[in-house]
Amino acid sequence: MNAANRRSLAAFAVAGILFGGTFVAAKAGLAYFPPLLFVALRFDVAAVALLGYAALTTDRVDLFPRTWRDAAGILATGVVAIGITNALLFVGQEHTTSAVAAIVFSLNPILTPLFASLLLADERLSLRGVAGMALGFVGVAMVVNPDPATLMAGGVGKAILFTGAVSGALGSVLIRWAGGGLSSTVRTAWGLPFAALCCHLFSVWAGESPGAITWAPEAVAALTYVGLLAGAVAYIAYFGLLDAAGAIRANLVFYVVPVVAAVGGWALLAETITALAVVGFGTIFVGFAVIGSESIDLPSIRHRIVGGSSESLDVGTDEPRGFEAD
Repeated sequence: MNAANRRSLAAFAVAGILFGGTFVAAKAGLAYFPPLLFVALRFDVAAVALLGYAALTTDRVDLFPRTWRDAAGILATGVVAIGITNALLFVGQEHTTSAVAAIVFSLNPILTPLFASLLLADERLSLRGVAGMALGFVGVAMVVNPDPATLMAGGVGKAILFTGAVSGALGSVLIRWAGGGLSSTVRTAWGLPFAALCCHLFSVWAGESPGAITWAPEAVAALTYVGLLAGAVAYIAYFGLLDAAGAIRANLVFYVVPVVAAVGGWALLAETITALAVVGFGTIFVGFAVIGSESIDLPSIRHRIVGGSSESLDVGTDEPRGFEAD
């Protein structure tokens, strides 16, 4: 495994772990904050932290957008991929259970290839990729194991969550489509104030009041987690992964999130992990293995086994593994 793959794997793990903890922190924080205002304050905290980090670690010439593609990437990040997506997630969770929310939001990786096929020429899902994604989704269903009656009820909440999943998938593809010369960290740092502004406007429109906030220690802890860890740090990892691996692969992180949430609930909230959930963990892993198996160059391996030279084989291709490029 080369250095670039190790960095991508590390970013995937960081984003999955920190995003997974969001469900636990959000559940705790919503007891003290109105939902949209909670999201808005989360992005206020994340924006201040990430803008400061970008200013300290980036050369001044690389800190500001210079082209329309830079501006488009910032708006796709802040308004679509972060702002609208998270506002819909937090509001939708008020109308349904966390298990159902996890199922609906796990449609994100399935929706992403649909948008990618329309907007991106270099990202296509192969048949093996389709099979791996289907296994991953089945694994998520096993992990969260929602009650069938609950899954069929709550149409409004599911519709809101599905719209959020669509927004997240579309936003990630739009970022790749926009391109631009900004680093993922700088682009996200500029995008977060737009996300915060969107959520503050949504909060005002919904009639939420800052007076409804209860500033208990638990509220501060929840806001700190979702703002700094699941906000600034996780977004650095996720959007860096998006640039390095593409929208389809990066959004597979949303199959890891329910696993992390289940383990976190077991470790911190004394929730039970069922045998079916353990099987679900394994199924998600198998799905990832199926997608990643196309990175194994079988013709080259066979050639070496029979004692031939692999120099004549095209083993240096940069085509994304598990996907078909034009």
